[in-house]
Amino acid sequence: MSIASPSTPSPRATAVSPLLKWVGGKRQLLPHIRPFYPAAFGSYLEPFFGSGAVFFDLWNRGRLAAGPSVLIDCNSDLIGCYAMVRDRPGDVLRELAGLAQGHARDGQAHYYAVRDGRFNPGRDARRAADGSVAYTPELAAMLIYLNRTGYNGLYRVNGRGHFNVPAGRYVRPRIADVARVQGVAAVLQGAGVTLRRGSFADVLELAQPRDFLYIDPPYAPLSTTASFTSYTAPRFDAADQRRLQQVVIALARRGCHVLLSNSTAATIAALYDGNPDAEAAGLRAYRVPARRAVNSVAKGRGTIDEYLISNIPPAAAAPAAEAGGRAGRGGSTPTAPNI
Repeated sequence: MSIASPSTPSPRATAVSPLLKWVGGKRQLLPHIRPFYPAAFGSYLEPFFGSGAVFFDLWNRGRLAAGPSVLIDCNSDLIGCYAMVRDRPGDVLRELAGLAQGHARDGQAHYYAVRDGRFNPGRDARRAADGSVAYTPELAAMLIYLNRTGYNGLYRVNGRGHFNVPAGRYVRPRIADVARVQGVAAVLQGAGVTLRRGSFADVLELAQPRDFLYIDPPYAPLSTTASFTSYTAPRFDAADQRRLQQVVIALARRGCHVLLSNSTAATIAALYDGNPDAEAAGLRAYRVPARRAVNSVAKGRGTIDEYLISNIPPAAAAPAAEAGGRAGRGGSTPTAPNI
């Protein structure tokens, strides 16, 4: 695959923001992530796409011109919604306008009528045997509406696969955001951008040396009570984290540029922070401060450390980021620069 020029590209005149709020979205962590962007790379792959904050940031900075971008997520609602925004943005916006009018009239009552009377039955009616949902502009608009007006912008389904997030308390939610929808549609319509429903392991079939992969899985919980580890019905458990580690190591050994986010849970520290296989592949773990956004009690939200794990030397690194270290093993994990 083609390799980007090392010259600094020009930023886009008009920035495009992510379409959806998503648990673990990385907009507030971008100042810590940007120093890990490779100076030059071929294709860009993101196997846990979510809100796509890093993808849109790279696009806004003109960093995606050299090769294709492959955006993967196992959530068929997410991929289906993005596909409808890409292919039929006008129809999605028309549906959103109607939903915005209904919300202005009836607020939370309208939210539950859409969630339980239209969205979940509509998804059931278009669900295939493999669990995927064949999206329409109406379903895409309803997902955007529920995302913008539901509690904390969560996406959560119950054991039957039904969306069950309660209504949020927003005074003037931005529902029919024409500029945002049109901007996201234009980016996704760009040459070389591919949406794909699939597993994170799919990148092993696609990634080539010098490609750049940003990997943002559901985080390992820091405690037994912090159990929100997935935004789909199947949980992303410790065995999945171990499988992901093997994929990340294989990519690093292949010569790909790899950047992974995760919590600083002990299970993740054991996989990456001083782990001999990870170190042999050139991976290092950096701690960065991040704001805790998901907690039922407001005072329980605050700043905590997260891991950025990469084989990419961070730009403008502080001396601590250059020296090795093992958290919890008699040393200190290097801290990534904040620029």
